[in-house]
Parts: sequence; structure tokens; C-alpha cells
Amino acid sequence: MSNSIHPPRIGGLSDIAADYQFVLCDAWGVIHNGVKAYTAAVDALRAFRESGKTVLIITNAPRPKASVLKQFTGFGVDHAAFDDVVTSGGAARDFLAARPGIRVFHLGAERDHGVYEGLDVVQSTEDEAEIISCTGLFDDKTETPDDYADAFLRWRDLGLPLLCANPDKVVERGHEMVWCAGAMAERYASVGGETIILGKPHRPIYETAMARFAELAGGPVDKGSILAIGDAVETDLRGANDFGLDVLFVTAGIHADVFGAREEPDGDKVAAFLAEAGIGARAFIPHLTW
Repeated sequence: MSNSIHPPRIGGLSDIAADYQFVLCDAWGVIHNGVKAYTAAVDALRAFRESGKTVLIITNAPRPKASVLKQFTGFGVDHAAFDDVVTSGGAARDFLAARPGIRVFHLGAERDHGVYEGLDVVQSTEDEAEIISCTGLFDDKTETPDDYADAFLRWRDLGLPLLCANPDKVVERGHEMVWCAGAMAERYASVGGETIILGKPHRPIYETAMARFAELAGGPVDKGSILAIGDAVETDLRGANDFGLDVLFVTAGIHADVFGAREEPDGDKVAAFLAEAGIGARAFIPHLTW
């Protein structure tokens, strides 16, 4: 099986599940909306697992796994729907852990400070820091990247690299779009700032996922046996395509407005959207269901 810019519309994951032993599923936009779980999506993953197969959640959440699991519980995401979670925040932790004593200026909300728990890092002012660790905006309810225009120039002139712990540019929280660390990294790069990006669509987080699949399977895993599931073209779909994985495109997520009716997307519009992005999918579905 392979990805195509003219993927078929399927009725549920069960239509293609027999072709795969492993699922690598996005979180925000597929199994929850940042407020509550999508019950049918969670049920679909649980059904896949109950057939003797393996599910990993791969998320650009800028937090370690324990924090994401706690968040899932609050949203009503049944932990029986997956075997483990790989996070962008975890990849950022690995990066910082390899540089003990590094002086970090945290750019993001107070709730994201758990990413540093147990690490040998020194929280610093921007004037004393060696790196900006960006988990998002200080206040994503009221701010936009435009509010940081002067700061970006100041940090660039200080020679500070920006470690982006969440490559997503925007996400849907409930029914509102909020800015994420990926948008901050994009703007910083646009003024000549150095950026370091580890999550989707970049290779390191997929290599981490492959290693975890191999641990769970007790041996090497073929990429052809993995189906990636996601809703964001520049992170989920591009990352899966570049890594050589088939992908199921959930169209009622972040790009829903592009495809006409949210519940019954126009297949021609889906194909045109994928063609413009130069990205393919094995199939598409409005919401993940079994």
C-alpha cells in the first residue's frame, strides 16, 4: 500500500486495518480537541488494539509523557486505546538532558514547566541564557506572534538559538484556534534567528517512535506495517510521508474549512489540497472511527 494525492474516502479504520500491525496516531485534532475526547476515535484505537495490534500516540505536545497522560485523563481519553505515547516535549527533554547545566530562557506558559522536571538545566534571563526553550506563547489566549516582533530581534542579536518543543503552528482548542511554538519558531527564523525543531514533521521523533515499536514488538518493525493517522498536513502528513509511512488523513481537524462540509468532505477538494502540498495519503476520513 502507498500514499496518493487522490486517496479514497473510507468509512472507518476497520476498512484498512487488516493491512497494518501498528498505528502511529496524532492526538490533538484526532483523539481530542484540547477540551474533550472524541469518543469514536478513542473507540477505534481500542478496537485496533483489541485485535492484537499496537498503537502509539505521537504528539507535538511540548510536555513530557506523564503530563500528557494526565491531560488525556482529564479529557476522557481511555488509556486502553494506546500502548504508549511519544511527545515532542520528550524529544526536547532528551536534547536538554544531553547538555547538562545549560542555561535556559523559557518562552511559554507556566503550565509547561514540567518539561524541565528532573533535568540539569538552569532557568535564566534572556541576557544570561544559552538557549531559548519555546513551548509556546506566554499567554496563548491573548497573544499572537506579532506581539513578539521586538523580542525576536533582541534574541537574534543576542545569538540565542530557539529550541521549539512543539512544531505545530496552530491548534484547535475547543472551537478556537490558538498559536503554538511552531509559529514562534517560523517567525524567529524569518528574521534570521537560529531554530532547532525536533517534533513532527522532523525525523527524530519518528525514529523514537520506531524504536518504541520495536521494543513493544520484541524485534525490528517494517515501516510498511505502520499506519500513521493525523489531521495536519505540514506536521502529521508531511512527517509520515517523509519517513516513508502510509497515512490516514482525518479531514475534520485543523483543515476542515477547506473541504466543504465538515462531515462529508469533497474528495476533489481533498485531492487538490494534497496535490498543492505535494503530499499523499493512503485514505481520508472526516473523523477517526472504527
